[in-house]
Amino acid sequence: MKKTGFIALLLTLFIAIPMKGQIRGNSISVEVIPDHQDWRYEVGETAIFNIRVTREHTLINNVKVDYAAGPEMYQDVKKEGVLLKDGTLTLKGKMTKPGFYRVDVKATLDGKEYKGACGAAFSPERLQPTTVMPQDFSEYWQNAISEARKVDLNPTKRLLPERCTKDVNVYEVSFQNIQWNWRTYGILCVPVKEGRYPALLRVPGAGVRPYGGDIYTASQGAITLEIGIHGISVTMDQKVYDDVFNGALMNYWNWGMDNRDDSYYKRVIIGCIRAIDYIEQYTPWNGQQLAVSGSSQGGFLSLACAGLDKRVTCYAPVHAACCDHTASLKGVACGWPHYFYWSKGKGQEQKINTSRYYDGVNFARLINDKQKGWFSFGYNDDVVPPTTAWATYNTVTGPKEISPYQATWHYWHQEQWDEWENWLLKELGCKR
Repeated sequence: MKKTGFIALLLTLFIAIPMKGQIRGNSISVEVIPDHQDWRYEVGETAIFNIRVTREHTLINNVKVDYAAGPEMYQDVKKEGVLLKDGTLTLKGKMTKPGFYRVDVKATLDGKEYKGACGAAFSPERLQPTTVMPQDFSEYWQNAISEARKVDLNPTKRLLPERCTKDVNVYEVSFQNIQWNWRTYGILCVPVKEGRYPALLRVPGAGVRPYGGDIYTASQGAITLEIGIHGISVTMDQKVYDDVFNGALMNYWNWGMDNRDDSYYKRVIIGCIRAIDYIEQYTPWNGQQLAVSGSSQGGFLSLACAGLDKRVTCYAPVHAACCDHTASLKGVACGWPHYFYWSKGKGQEQKINTSRYYDGVNFARLINDKQKGWFSFGYNDDVVPPTTAWATYNTVTGPKEISPYQATWHYWHQEQWDEWENWLLKELGCKR
C-alpha cells in the first residue's frame, strides 16, 4: 500500500469512529403544539392542538397518521390512517373537570414509527389525590424505623482512588438496613478540605444499576451519598445488573404487595432512612442542611424521606412515581407502576390497602412547613402521569416550588437538570 493510501485509511478510521457516537435526533418529527404557551387551560375552555409532521423542519405532504385524544390514560377518541395532505392537522379538546387532556400522534414513514404528544393541563392546581391515608400510617412507619435502628449500622468504607479528584474523596460504602446482614450500598463523596458540610442523599429510579456518585455537587461543598436499593455492591460491571434485573429482581416493585410487611419497598424505604443515619453518624455533616432528591422511583423515595425524617430540610422530587395508586379505580390517571389500571382492582382489596402504605401522596401529607420542596415533571410523561404529579404537589402544605417542563416525557431536559442542581446548591448553602 502506498504511503498516501495508508494515511487516508487511517484518517477514515479515526474520523468514522467518533462520528458514529455523534448521531443525534431524527430527520422526521411529529409535533403536537397547543395554542397556550404554558399548556394550561381552565376547566371548560377549549384547547386547540396544531399537529405537524416534518422532514428537516419542512412539512411532509400526504402523510398518514394515527391519533388518540382524551383524558390522560383514558383517551376516548381514536383514529387510524388519517391523511394529512399538507402535513398538518388541527384537533380540539376540553375537560369538564380538572385533569390533563392528552393527544398522541403516530406517523409511519419508511417502515419506522415517529411519535409526538401533548398533555394540556386543565385547572391542575385544583387536582386532588384519591388515596386514603391509613389511620396508623405514621405510627406504622415510625415503629418500623425504630425496629430497624436496633440493628447496628456496622458500616464498611472503601476508597475508590480512580474516582477521587483533588477536591473530593470518593468511597463505596455499605451499612446494615432493616435487619442483620441486609445491607445498603452507595457511593459517598466527601470534600477533601477539613470541615463540616451540608449533605445530599440521592435516591435511585427504578431498575438495577451501578452508580458513579455525585462528585460535582461534592466539589461545590456538600457531602453526597448516592445509594442503591437492592443490597448489592454498586461498583460491578453493568452486565451483572442487567442479569439481576432480568432474573432475580424482575418486577421487584410488585413483590409482597398483598401485605404491608412483605412489600419489597419496606426494606427500600427503611434503607433510605438508615442512609440518613449513616450521614449523621459517619460523615462530617454540619447537622443543619440535608437534602434528598431523585427522579421517578427516586422522586417517590424523596417524598418518603421528607415525610418520615425531619432531619431533611429540603427535597426535590422529579416526575415522582408511586403516587395515587388508587386513582385508576375512579377512572383517573394513576401513578407508576399502575397497579390497578388493567385489573380495575377486582379481587385485590388487600393489595389496595397495602398500596396506601406505599403511596407517595401519603408521605407528602407528612411533610412540614420547615421543609422546602422543588417539584418538576413533564406534561408528556406516559410513565408518571402529570395528573398524579400535580395532585401530589397540591397535597403538600409546606413551602414548595413547581417547575414543569411541559414537553418532556419520562426524561430530563438539560435546562431542567441545571435548575434542579442550582436549587439544591442554593438550599444547601453552597451557592449564594
